[in-house]
Amino acid sequence: MTIPTSHADILTKKSFAHIATLMPDGSPQVTPVWVDYDGTHILINSARGRQKDRNIERSPAIALSIQDPDNPYRYIQVRGRVVAAETHGAVDHINKLAKKYMGVDTYPNLTDSETRVIYRIEPEKVQTMG
Repeated sequence: MTIPTSHADILTKKSFAHIATLMPDGSPQVTPVWVDYDGTHILINSARGRQKDRNIERSPAIALSIQDPDNPYRYIQVRGRVVAAETHGAVDHINKLAKKYMGVDTYPNLTDSETRVIYRIEPEKVQTMG
């Protein structure tokens, strides 16, 4: 399933996605993240070892909502699966997101001790509002 063209612009804005992953006991864990879209998959970027990374490794099921920063009553809700977790290109990707969200060329919190990961989320159910 793809994001409807009527709402795809939300993904090009400085919109934060709130992603929900599943903890080992089945309870939800929610995190705000920067978001990107390649026309098929929703992309998020994180580092290995963080809670969402451990949760995704255990269960690729994910839900997220992305609110239009210009109209809080307009949003996208997605349920889907992480279909790939890629380290190749992940530093370039976090730098691209830093440009979008912070206006800087290089992500300022990048450290040599972390491994960045791009998570590709395949939407299975999409709902829009507004």
